[in-house]
Amino acid sequence: MRALVLTGPGRAEVQEVEPPVAAPGQVVVDVERAGVCGTDVELFTGEMSYLHTGRSWYPLRPGHEWCGRVTAVGEGVDAVWLGRRVTGDTMLGCGRCERCRSGRHHVCAELAEIGISLGRPGALAERLAVPATALHALPDAVDPTLGALVEPGANALRAVQGTGLGRGERMLVLGTGTIGLLAALFARSQGIEAHLMGRDPEGLRLARSLGFAAWTRPELPGLPWNAVIDASNAPELPALALDLVEPAGRVVYIGLAAAPSTLDTRDLLLKDVTAVGILGGSAGLRGAVAAYADASVDARPLVAATVGLAETAAVLAGHRPAEAGPGPKIHIDPQR
Repeated sequence: MRALVLTGPGRAEVQEVEPPVAAPGQVVVDVERAGVCGTDVELFTGEMSYLHTGRSWYPLRPGHEWCGRVTAVGEGVDAVWLGRRVTGDTMLGCGRCERCRSGRHHVCAELAEIGISLGRPGALAERLAVPATALHALPDAVDPTLGALVEPGANALRAVQGTGLGRGERMLVLGTGTIGLLAALFARSQGIEAHLMGRDPEGLRLARSLGFAAWTRPELPGLPWNAVIDASNAPELPALALDLVEPAGRVVYIGLAAAPSTLDTRDLLLKDVTAVGILGGSAGLRGAVAAYADASVDARPLVAATVGLAETAAVLAGHRPAEAGPGPKIHIDPQR
């Protein structure tokens, strides 16, 4: 089968590789759609920290935002999965430790991540092997575009849940990329007043076209922000989030900067602010599927274009397809 392989920093190619076989407890999925994520780009450029700590290495097969159809099941897997459209959890814990047994498998000490770490092949390929325990069924209302947005949507949903806000309260999202826009969409679906701050003109225009108030830093009004989500990759914004949030509010950190970020814990303490870190969307997958299925969240405008597997390397290198719309997300159809 064809799969995208990262062979070194700045080097990617489509290769013919052995197709996966459904081992005991696993299924094989024919991938319908896969998203290109900032993590994939960092793995491609060589900037991803895992490449320097030994959690990831080349050659590497990326892709962790995906959906597809189950075409084979391994020993011990219920045959009911055959033919079903699914997506799956990126985070694969050992299943034995206390963290896994208590529902915190995303922080398992032996965590492997599909398409990211410990050599687990990813979904930028025609087929993917996945543990059946990681699967989430997709209803017919969730098309391939939405199906491949479940994983980032689950991250964004967890960030919104981390704010602790309820209907009528006000939230500021720092960043108008995929996660920032998804967080605003999920917040609005729950009756939260969501604003965004960014610096990318296209991202700001898209946010406004989706019905949100979106501001640059100089334009940002002095409103009381009950919670702030930092969905950016700017090292100075974690501290700004703490500065902007209301006393006794919450700051949720889901963005990752390439350089270390600093903030003054005295400000955290003296404002009585709760800081929440979000790693992975595992606990939000079911909720993201449900929100897409009942149309309370329509994330499809965030996808600018869908291209074939052969064009993936160019996308990772920063090329934007000529037919791309205003959205921040590029999808890949590995069957093309």
